Amino acid sequence: MKAHGMAGHLIRRLNQLSTQVFSKHLQDAGFDLTPVQFAAMDAVITHPGIDQAGVAAKIAYDRATIGGVIDRLEQKGYVTRAVSARDRRARDVRATPVGRDLFDRVLPIVEALQDDVLAGLDAAERAQFLRLARKAIGEGAGLAPSAPTE
Repeated sequence: MKAHGMAGHLIRRLNQLSTQVFSKHLQDAGFDLTPVQFAAMDAVITHPGIDQAGVAAKIAYDRATIGGVIDRLEQKGYVTRAVSARDRRARDVRATPVGRDLFDRVLPIVEALQDDVLAGLDAAERAQFLRLARKAIGEGAGLAPSAPTE
């Protein structure tokens, strides 16, 4: 099949693998967090008081659907939202103490599972892959993010 050698197909497959590895490791450790929720928590903790649109921009996620991600994080008690003092139409998002604690416990697991995502590559190949992936994403940065599934 021709598609199997195409970048889009291989990237989709790598995304599937990455999501499966992430989910398995976090479930095995007793955590209920998706890769998108983890990325959103990272943005919220790294940029306290960031608004929802800012979270979407930081994680390259669709602005129209980020509200649902934040809703689920809020329902779990990991974040709170408040009307922004800068823009009454916006909602600032902050990590709760529970959310910060969760993130601190999950981060080492996520860091460790990175080797499993690229298990078929040696250390030099992993470094090269990451460099090339960053380069490819940078050149495609002008494209609007789509609405990926959480």
